[in-house]
This record gives sequence, C-alpha cells and structure tokens, in this order.
Amino acid sequence: MVRATGLVKKFGDFIAVDGISFAVQRGETFGMLGPNGAGKTSTLRMMSGLSPVTSGQLEIDGIDATANPRSIRDVIGVVSQHDGLDPDISVRDNLTIYGFYFGLDRKMAARRADEVLGFFDLRSRGGDSVDDLSGGMRRRLTIARAFVSRPRLVVLDEPTTGLDPSSRNRVWEQLAVLKNSGVTIVMSTHYMEEASILCDRLVIMDEGRILGSGTPEELIRERAGADVAQVRPEAGQRDSVHRQLKETDYEVAEIGAIFTVRASNDRRADLTKISGARVSFRPPNLEDVFLSLTGRGLRDE
Repeated sequence: MVRATGLVKKFGDFIAVDGISFAVQRGETFGMLGPNGAGKTSTLRMMSGLSPVTSGQLEIDGIDATANPRSIRDVIGVVSQHDGLDPDISVRDNLTIYGFYFGLDRKMAARRADEVLGFFDLRSRGGDSVDDLSGGMRRRLTIARAFVSRPRLVVLDEPTTGLDPSSRNRVWEQLAVLKNSGVTIVMSTHYMEEASILCDRLVIMDEGRILGSGTPEELIRERAGADVAQVRPEAGQRDSVHRQLKETDYEVAEIGAIFTVRASNDRRADLTKISGARVSFRPPNLEDVFLSLTGRGLRDE
C-alpha cells in the first residue's frame, strides 16, 4: 500500500526527515514510534499530500505521490493531531460537509455520516454542537470523519494524545475493528503501550531517522533482551546506589525515581550486592528498545 524510498523533508536548512525507507503492506497497522521532533508528523504529512516531498520516492496504492501529491486524496483518510472540527455546525453536519469535499452527493453523504456515527457510537449526539462533546468523543468524531469517504488507507497522527485511559481504550477497540475490515492504517505515537497493542509492525524514529523496524515482539526480543531490573533507592541512598550501579558492567538509565538496569547477555542482571535499594524485575518493552537504540528513554522527551 505504501512504499517510501530515501524520503527526505527539509525546512530550510533543517532536516526533519533524513532519507528514510519503509513499506506498508495492505491491511496492516503500521506504526511510527518516537518522541516529539522525531520526524513522524513530517512523514505523515508527506504521505497525506499535505506537505511536498523534498527528495526521495513515495508511492501510495500504486500512485506516485512524489510527483502528484493531490492524486492520493481519494485513497486516504487523514486524522491530524488537531481535530479541525467546526463548532458552528452540528456533529452530523461536520461529517456530511466533509463528504461533499470528496464528491459525495447529499444523499450519500448523509448516509455515510449516519453509518460512521453508528460505528463510533455517536449516533445519539448527531444533532449536538461539537463543543458539547467530551474530549474522547471529539477524537472519535475526528477519526469517524476520516472514514466518510471509505478510504483504503487511513493516516493517524497521535490518535489518542490527551485522552483519558477509558477513552483511549475505546479508540483502540474501534481501530482494531476497522483494521479487521481490511483498512490499512499508518499511525504515529509516542505511547509504547499503544504501539505494542495496535501495530503489526513499526519503525522507531529519532531525529528524522529510522533506528529499528519489525514487529513489536521482534524489536523487544532483538533489542531489549531479558527481564529489566528496576532499582528504587531508599531515602537518602540515591547517590550511593547510582555509584554502585555505575561500577557494574550493566546498562543503567535513570527514569524518574528509579534506575533501570539491563544486562547485555540476555540474562537478568545480578544485583544481589547492591545495597540501599529495592530491586524488582519486569519484562522488557518498547521503552527499553528505544533506550537501547538512543541511550535515552521516550519519557526524557
């Protein structure tokens, strides 16, 4: 569905996307995981036809999007970080007017609006003002709008940023149903749990480059290794614990009030001699993959 080769995006002398290459298969959910400023949004804007490609090749559903970005508008649906909803018209009218943009007649646009309202469990709010919706409902409406034109590819930029856990889970459930219907989804996120749950495959990006790619399971197995130790210093012992950890051969990172420790031999780190701290272990995750690739955690951003 998508093939990018040597894709570059520059803003003046600043390189936002630095020669990345990737492919997205039909029907899969493909993720771009990375901190703010990694180049994810710039990549998605090029894929959406909203920003011209500086250099490289971009093909979407067999269309050369590099030469003619407007030609892909009938293929894709776009969900940006900012909803762009019109507060002066009703929820339903936000959808029907969007349908007009894609050439739907009044009858078809109204029918599609009702269909997507039903799917996203917003039918009862169709006559309400956008301003009367909760944050989670507004986000679901924004995603629903992208599906009015029956796109074959949907591009979502940080689809659940700012949502509470309940609303985020609701969006996840609906995206899973959409994927099951055969829609191809490309999404950016800086939530490692979101990437693990939703994405069939993903790339990890930082500073405009792709640092790793694969399924979440492959990346964790290949890059993060065995269980990760979490070391929580006792009161007044942080400096002492840090000094003891630095004397080991293990990979040590500070994340909030704790230290995370990884061994390089696919075994648990032996921290039995560390004093002044509580030690526990957890399975590795995509945060550990990012840490291994960049030397810092996603939360550092």
